[in-house]
Amino acid sequence: MATPDTLSAPIDLARVRTLFSRPQRVEQSDFLRREIAARMHERLMLVKVAPKRVLDAGCGSGADLALLQKDYPAAHIVGLDAAPAMIEAAKTPASALKALNQMLSRLLPGKAGVDLLCGDFGSLPFGPNSVDLVWSNLALHWHPQPDRVFAEWRRVLRQDGLLMFSNFGPDTLRELRTAFAEADAAPHVLPFVDLHDFGDQLVGAGFSTPVMDMEMITVTYDTAAALLADARALGGNPLATRARGLLGRAAWGRVLAALERQRRPDGKLGLSFEVIYGHAFRPAPRVTATGEAIIRFEPRRGR
Repeated sequence: MATPDTLSAPIDLARVRTLFSRPQRVEQSDFLRREIAARMHERLMLVKVAPKRVLDAGCGSGADLALLQKDYPAAHIVGLDAAPAMIEAAKTPASALKALNQMLSRLLPGKAGVDLLCGDFGSLPFGPNSVDLVWSNLALHWHPQPDRVFAEWRRVLRQDGLLMFSNFGPDTLRELRTAFAEADAAPHVLPFVDLHDFGDQLVGAGFSTPVMDMEMITVTYDTAAALLADARALGGNPLATRARGLLGRAAWGRVLAALERQRRPDGKLGLSFEVIYGHAFRPAPRVTATGEAIIRFEPRRGR
């Protein structure tokens, strides 16, 4: 198990909550979240699961909740986000499901429907073995200790429970990283974690047979202003080591000039996103609570 002080980057979690405190600020970039959620969903449909409780970890304004409830109408869906304003925004799509929630509660045993919670997905308000599916779309890279998050997600998952997540990889926003390097040496873009490191962390947290894959998505723009607006709408810079002041006029001019030099042959400006997808299961325990090894014996058929 990774040590709890392992950092992917010096991310300030209070700063992350501030960056997402105005849902309308990030709404402009929701097209990308929806596209990646759809691609995650295609992968989820290849895995046969029938969860009773589903956690959307880092649910944002709640756009994925209806998708999950449509797939698993008998399940209790919980949306959790660290930004109170995002939970407030998620109440609107959740309220649209109210009539369905009421019908399901009458027709199905146990608790079905959607609930919302404000909290840190690296320290969940659930007991062990209480969730069947953890879904997390483009949220993990906002936490400084993904290894701790994986361990927490494994803790709440039941045996054979499924984790499915997406997040950005190291080549994300590489055009911005190149351009801002013309201005100063301060970090302006997150140093996103590599796919292979995530695979190692999943194994270290106790997940079995993690499956990781990656694809590049490029969004094109006519102007640098439009590109920068979308980059800001994705969240911003939560690094504790970020520069605190605004760039001067000369430095900002160098950034814009560096972006212009990256125009594609078609005249467009491109913004790259390395999207990492991962899923893994919580395996059956190998030892009992008192430390005794569990050896599974299956007799031969016909004996």
